[in-house]
This record gives sequence, C-alpha cells and structure tokens, in this order.
Amino acid sequence: MEVKSFLSQHRTACDVEAQSKKRALQILSQLITEDLPELDPDEVFMSMTARERLGSTGLGKGVAIPHCRLKSCTQAVAALMQLHNGIDYDAIDGEPVDLVFALMVPEDSHDTHLQVLAALVERLNQPDYLQAIRAAKDQEALYQAAISLD
Repeated sequence: MEVKSFLSQHRTACDVEAQSKKRALQILSQLITEDLPELDPDEVFMSMTARERLGSTGLGKGVAIPHCRLKSCTQAVAALMQLHNGIDYDAIDGEPVDLVFALMVPEDSHDTHLQVLAALVERLNQPDYLQAIRAAKDQEALYQAAISLD
C-alpha cells in the first residue's frame, strides 16, 4: 500500500514543538482537519486519546502511530509529524518519541485499518527510512521521505 494514497504534503509537519503526548495529539488533530474540513478536530483528538487509553501506540525507536476509527471519516487519512524534541509517549521501549504518524480510517474499515497500519509499521522498521524522515528539514522534504518507498 502506497503512503501517498493516505498522506498528503499538507498533513506533514517538520520540527514541531510539543511538550507532551496530549499536545502532540492536539497538533495532529488540527493538522489532519485543516485540509479535511468534514472532520472535527475535537472528535479526532478525542478518538485518538481514547485509543491511547487502551494502550500506548508508541512502537519504540522514537516512533508512535496513534490511530483510530471515525464515523465521519470516509477514507484512510494520515498525518506525519517530526518533533523538535522527543516526548514521553509511554513507548514500549521507554524511549522518547520524535516521530508521530497518525492514522484514521472509516469506522467500519477493519481490513483497511490493518493494511495501512501494517504498511506503516513495515516502513518504520527500516532504519534508512527512519533516518530519512528524521533528516528532513522542511515539510516538503519530510513528505518526500515519507513516500520514498512508494
């Protein structure tokens, strides 16, 4: 599955200041809904926060993939945020998170949800891919790094 099918350059942000998981999720919610006005940023934030209460989506190696299903979402949508400094995210390895790749899918899209998550995890487990994303200096470079394996 190609990352560019669910991520747009408008939903990437480079060198973001966020001091906590909550703030990172708030920023991501705004980022996602800026170019998708049919989605409500508060609903996105509440859904991602509810999912985090079930267990942290911090995968380790400085990466988190907060994800949720939304009734108002009509297709898989992602946002990628590179943080200026790592934050405590309750990741499985206990390390700070500096890359947050958020994902939303329609409420009834179980297969799509799993396929997109699997595609992201596969990419994010590749050291060269992570290095390219971390090395990005602006939004365009971050987006190009994110879709580099498409």
